[in-house]
Amino acid sequence: MVRQGLRALFRSAPDFFVVGEASNGEGISRLVEELKADVVLIDISMPRVSGIEATHLIKERNPATRVLILTMYDNEEYLHQMVRAGANGYVLKNADKKELFAAVRAVAAGKRFFSPGVSDLMIDEFVKHSKESTGSPEAKVVPLTKREIEILRYIAQGLTNKRIAEKIYLSVRTVNTHRNNLMQKLGIHETAGLVRYAIQSGVIELKP
Repeated sequence: MVRQGLRALFRSAPDFFVVGEASNGEGISRLVEELKADVVLIDISMPRVSGIEATHLIKERNPATRVLILTMYDNEEYLHQMVRAGANGYVLKNADKKELFAAVRAVAAGKRFFSPGVSDLMIDEFVKHSKESTGSPEAKVVPLTKREIEILRYIAQGLTNKRIAEKIYLSVRTVNTHRNNLMQKLGIHETAGLVRYAIQSGVIELKP
């Protein structure tokens, strides 16, 4: 029903052309490649493969395709994971028609777009973490093994344990053990914290 509504909405505007749709995240990158989509509108929560992993696959195989997230989730962890996966915009499902159309046009033009509520969240988190780091001349540095750094880099890119395991030829259980070790070493208890550490420590760099 949601897809039908969105399809009808976009068909009401002359500058949009709906080339296809999918009911789950599995195989969506292949569909995007086949249909040569300019913009993909995707949710975070989808059957089989999450929107985070699907976004990473789309950007990995079709870097020119722009990905716009349309979701009900407005929390920091999901936002960081989607941005690291390569999403070009993040719109909340309470957005009106005008905002949604503006978001699609913006990402199609090579810009980034975030709903006002999401932008406020990003600013609030930046201010919060800046205040927390005041008085600390440098970020806490903890020695990590090469494997831990490799896994941390993939976590910061938004990959799931299963996807990381496939990339580096380890079991999902082993990857999960490394993730838990990272959290213990760094004193971090959520994925968003690992992403922040990866950025602050220079393990990854944010793309402009």
